[in-house]
Amino acid sequence: MSVSKLSLLGPRFGVLPLSHADAQRRLDTPLRRGGLAALAIALVVLPLVAGDYGVYMACLTAITVISVVGLNILTGYTGLLSIGHAAFNGVGAYGCAVAAGSWGWPFWLAIPFGGLLAAAAGVLVGLPSLRIKGLYLAIATLAAQFIFLFVVQHWEGVTGGDRGLPMPSPDLGFTKLDTDAKLYALIVPIAFAMCVFASNLFRTRIGRAFIAVRERDYSAEVLGIDLLRTKLLSFAIASFYAGIAGALMAIFFLVVNPEQYTFTASIFQLTAVIVGGLGSVLGAILGSVFMVGVPEVLKALGALYAGADPARFAVVLASLRELVFGLLIVGFLLFEPYGLAEIVRRARMQLAVWPFRH
Repeated sequence: MSVSKLSLLGPRFGVLPLSHADAQRRLDTPLRRGGLAALAIALVVLPLVAGDYGVYMACLTAITVISVVGLNILTGYTGLLSIGHAAFNGVGAYGCAVAAGSWGWPFWLAIPFGGLLAAAAGVLVGLPSLRIKGLYLAIATLAAQFIFLFVVQHWEGVTGGDRGLPMPSPDLGFTKLDTDAKLYALIVPIAFAMCVFASNLFRTRIGRAFIAVRERDYSAEVLGIDLLRTKLLSFAIASFYAGIAGALMAIFFLVVNPEQYTFTASIFQLTAVIVGGLGSVLGAILGSVFMVGVPEVLKALGALYAGADPARFAVVLASLRELVFGLLIVGFLLFEPYGLAEIVRRARMQLAVWPFRH
């Protein structure tokens, strides 16, 4: 049998792909195509079968997915640790609120404006990344988080200070997106498109440069990769994703408040990246779903424990949330450092060779 024919037998026979096109053919399996089709159908059917609260949670999860995918581009694929990602959510949210509320822009212009404004802020924060990295770069992003909160709270003429800014409902001319079901039709397609873009990004030269910088930045520079431009581009793309998520959050809640973009929100998103799996778009999606779902599970458990006492229920829920988030980070780092995406990958490999065993 020829080598070309052997390459088509797949990894179950221990034959490595002969080219990039061969590798892509192996990834495009019936199982993968069926999974994508099932996901698309589920996203279309969900608002028809889920209640109002289910649609609300789906919108919130989709917004979280956009932001976490952006953070994974920066931290998971490029290796630049950021613990101030929520600040870029806030920049996008305030940019969208000012553009739509104060300037009267239509929402289809205000949303990308918020993303571009966040991307510009990301470039500024990323400027020190050529000289510092690791923990020192993380501290720089943390400084950006607190600078953002300081500016928002004291620039009251633009941001409204601690009161925040109101956000008008998106208007299509013939209808307003004033219900969660209508907003679902806006938010979910945007999240889907941005996930597809991120997945394809790492098949391009830019995406490969991100990965090379993550593996060894000095070696990447020897290979001809411009480190400063690559790192700044990674910051810009990640911040753009965060800005779009922040703008959609402003439209979803119809208010922008600094309490929505605190350090805790940044840690929440970083936890989603770790739990889902670094360097994986699927991991960012799974991590977002998991982290948004955890408080709902804790809420149910807290209600069972606290009975009918609302005050006690609130205390129990807050305590459980902080405890579980901390345990999740430690647990996944110790026992499954590649996150939920690795669990899914192993399951797919098992299905690929079923019913045979190695």
